Amino acid sequence: MSHPDIGPLKGRQRGNWIRLRTIILLRWGAIAGQLSALLAAGQIYGLQLEYGLCYLVVGVSIAGNLIATVAFPESKRLTEVENLMMVLFDLLQLSLLLYLTGGLHNPFSILIVGPVTVSAAALSARSATFVGLIAITAATLLVPYHLPLLTADGNEILVADVFVFGSWLAIVIAVIFLGIYSRWIAAEMHNMSDALQATQMALAREQKLTDLGGVVAAAAHELGTPLATIKLTAAELAEDLDDRPDMQEDARLIAQQADRCRDILRSMGRAGKEDLHLQSAPLTTVVMEAAEPHLDRGKQVHFEEGPAPGHDGPQPVILRRPEVVHGLRNLIQNAVDFARANIWIEARWTGDTVWVRIMDDGRGYSPQVIGRIGDPFVRRRRGNGDSQRPGYEGMGLGLFIAKTLLERSGAALTFANGAEKYEAPGEFADRTGAVVEVTWPRRKIDAVKGDNAIRMRENRPLEI
Repeated sequence: MSHPDIGPLKGRQRGNWIRLRTIILLRWGAIAGQLSALLAAGQIYGLQLEYGLCYLVVGVSIAGNLIATVAFPESKRLTEVENLMMVLFDLLQLSLLLYLTGGLHNPFSILIVGPVTVSAAALSARSATFVGLIAITAATLLVPYHLPLLTADGNEILVADVFVFGSWLAIVIAVIFLGIYSRWIAAEMHNMSDALQATQMALAREQKLTDLGGVVAAAAHELGTPLATIKLTAAELAEDLDDRPDMQEDARLIAQQADRCRDILRSMGRAGKEDLHLQSAPLTTVVMEAAEPHLDRGKQVHFEEGPAPGHDGPQPVILRRPEVVHGLRNLIQNAVDFARANIWIEARWTGDTVWVRIMDDGRGYSPQVIGRIGDPFVRRRRGNGDSQRPGYEGMGLGLFIAKTLLERSGAALTFANGAEKYEAPGEFADRTGAVVEVTWPRRKIDAVKGDNAIRMRENRPLEI
């Protein structure tokens, strides 16, 4: 259920996703802001600064951008090390510019947090931590070491020491907090993106298997007549060759092999073309199809079906969608993985609702994770081999895939423990493990009268 082969990409891999053009455009924005601030300081406020050195520092950034634009294609994506060098260059360039313009007495000193935020969102945790330490070191050195900020009259602009300390503390806190915050949000977004991609891959695989079954079914149907003809002809030849035992044996062999071809094709798929009836099936048929791969895994799977208490009516025919089959299969696999000996699968319906309840006799979900079930990458696997659910260290990707696919079909999922759900004495006393309930509004899943009811039409040949 944890899909160990599909996991979140590491920071070093994600670094390759950032285009050089994006960094260049961000740097042009920073350069425009720096030049505007220097022009305003000189032309409007008349501050006395080392403008030559300041423009030289800004010019280095301009030269770096021009060289990067000419030397590399626009589509180039930066590696982890290249991204780190870019961010460090911007951080050191800004720190040097602040050194020339008053250090932490300059109100623009808060901008030193910018490169840290970018690195936290784009780089690995190690690289982001390194950039954060460099930023804190630079802010600390700018307190005692900087060129004075002079007015037009030659007076030095000084901020009270308590405010300088406050600015330094604010920068340190901002570096730590915004770094962690950006890293956390980026990780959540990356994990969700990876999980959704894995969901699409799982759905595509299930759809491909369904299509493949249809192709084999079509082949079995189309080849049925010629194989029958071959068998009939071979049987007639065998009867006519009583005086030729060797040739008679060959004719019988042809008939046997025709039967074998028919049996192979029949075992590989269902008979028929892209039959509309294959797009729908009774509720219990879909549930049993989902459970089929896990029926021989050493656990007893019990099926229960029928209308909900107080209701009657025939079993609904529901849409046989790949996302429904794959989602239920993942949930059943999870129950089989963690059950002690028994799994119960209930299929119930009313006039307005259809639901499937999957229960087991395992230890159930731990209180620490039950509220987060269905989120991708809940916890990291530590490789301890523990198969008990409360100590489960998987990433939760399998449950996320199941939840996402089933919700796409219109279902709502609830997760609970049997000991909490069935509080009445003796009621389902053995069903103490996890309980997963998948509920559909009947109009969403009913293939006969629902919103997505299948309209009967002539069968079409499969397009290969």
